[in-house]
Amino acid sequence: MPVSSAKEKALRIKMKELGIDESDLRERFIRSSGSGGQHVNKVSTCVHIRHLPTGTECKCGRERSQVLNRFLARRILIDKIEKQILGKAAEKVKKAEKIRRQKRKRSKRAKEKVLEAKKKQSNIKKLRKKVDPSE
Repeated sequence: MPVSSAKEKALRIKMKELGIDESDLRERFIRSSGSGGQHVNKVSTCVHIRHLPTGTECKCGRERSQVLNRFLARRILIDKIEKQILGKAAEKVKKAEKIRRQKRKRSKRAKEKVLEAKKKQSNIKKLRKKVDPSE
């Protein structure tokens, strides 16, 4: 089951957007493990890719086909590199969003829920009276 040309093209476009060149990648082929029987034991289908400028590595031996594993490994590698690049910017935005959410006013329904929970708890506490020894 080879990879469709549309998926291959989308992968190339994504690589170009991130500035990843084919010459920056080092590929090694290793014998896979797991299910696949005799075929897996004879053929080196597991793909190990390393992006030299970032030092990011990934290994993929999910499928029996080396072609499919090469495609999947590249996709995993691109996702990792994208997280490294965009992760720093996204982290700042995430922190700002969290602070904004913490500072905003509670909605009317949320306030009612909190007050209801407090009343419930106070009723429970009222039931905890001290036992009178005279009774």
